[in-house]
Amino acid sequence: MTGYALAQTIVFYTATLAAVVLFILGLRYLSSPATARVGNRYAAVGMLLAIAASIWRIDAAGWWIILIGIAVGTVVGLFSALKVKMTAMPQMVALFNGAGGGAAACISTAEFFVLATAPPSLSPQLRLLTYVSLVVSAIIGAVSFSGSIIAFLKLQEWMTGRPVTYKGQQAVNALIGLSALVLALGIMARSGDVPWTWYVGMLAAALIFGVLFVLPIGGADMPVVISLLNSFTGVAVAITGFELDNQLLIVSGTLVGASGTLLTMMMGKAMNRPLTNVLFGAFGASGGMEVASASGAPQNIRSTSVDDVAVMLAYAHQVIVVPGYGMAVAQAQHSVRELADQLEKKGVTVKYAIHPVAGRMPGHMNVLLAEANVPYNQLYDMDDINPEFGRTDVALIIGANDVTNPAARNVPSSPIYGMPILDVDKAANVVVLKRSMRSGFAGIDNPLYEDPKTVMLFGDAKASVDGLVHAVKVL
Repeated sequence: MTGYALAQTIVFYTATLAAVVLFILGLRYLSSPATARVGNRYAAVGMLLAIAASIWRIDAAGWWIILIGIAVGTVVGLFSALKVKMTAMPQMVALFNGAGGGAAACISTAEFFVLATAPPSLSPQLRLLTYVSLVVSAIIGAVSFSGSIIAFLKLQEWMTGRPVTYKGQQAVNALIGLSALVLALGIMARSGDVPWTWYVGMLAAALIFGVLFVLPIGGADMPVVISLLNSFTGVAVAITGFELDNQLLIVSGTLVGASGTLLTMMMGKAMNRPLTNVLFGAFGASGGMEVASASGAPQNIRSTSVDDVAVMLAYAHQVIVVPGYGMAVAQAQHSVRELADQLEKKGVTVKYAIHPVAGRMPGHMNVLLAEANVPYNQLYDMDDINPEFGRTDVALIIGANDVTNPAARNVPSSPIYGMPILDVDKAANVVVLKRSMRSGFAGIDNPLYEDPKTVMLFGDAKASVDGLVHAVKVL
């Protein structure tokens, strides 16, 4: 080995080790809202080192291709960071996750055709191992890609968020999945002479399976689906690392796959539902309530005014704010923080109740409230805040629906029965800010709204909260 080659190897593995350490530190700091920004910076620096190390290692002839990819990715990343609204963050996560899975499938496809057309230079055992990694990475990456696209369409509401089901659906899904598996086994069995049509058929079956896999999953389960597909992408990337003999891809993909799997398990636990029920239970298939405005609400629904709610809040001892996707849509997080500031000036204790699956992705509410500079010590997880509702004067629900639905506790026929919820109905008074009586993303009724101590403040969440801020100020 020449001196230059030795230096190149030392620099590559040093940068790789540093990038891996930064990735791990990034994940560690992302575990808390207080350190999440630092974690993002560590991960970004780690990725920069990883890219630099990869460029340093390759032959100079390939630099321009990578630089073009970096330029395109930089433009997309900057546009996403500057232009994509916080309400669209789950959709962006789904797309980026799909891009990772698609990249893994594309790399596997390129490696397959290189291996299929190159003279046999590998031992039969190593050649078989390479084909195994190729087909596994391609299948998982393709499922993650097409499944993430469907998740994006559901989150963007370009297609229905309700489960799309039909008779014999699971049998069809099983047939498509089995077809991909049979073709994959055939490719591995004939690793010395593989027809390219087999690989294309396997890839097409995996893409179709990804679509069919996500279609029957309701919108209320999107946080679980996003984290699961994220773990799929990580596994596909890790296997791609074996194909390319790239330790950095192996480690980073393993980190993503492991963290995504753990997060999926945590989401399932938070909903008190096994993963099989999430994937095959068609959660939210039932229809919700009819749309109603304040003037057309049922007689057992009590509407209220901004002034009445302001008085209730200003003279309370403790108020718990329960944010939901409605707050995100209205971009009301800054107004909510301003309202909390005004209440605290009047001696009111304000806390925020965060349900693990509130919003459209894991941690969605934490991100929104952090953007509004809400103090981290005011954010409480479900298990910590639930005992507080019994001694709370007002539970202020802003656009949250399914995570506050008491049917999860006392209606065995409800599809969310058994799911842990925020115990808002135990507060002395419940105020719900909502546009209409339309059901939540799960598509089911919420009996909380008919509780005698619940009042509804209809209208845009931001406009309602701004009105409350003004009303509280003048009291």
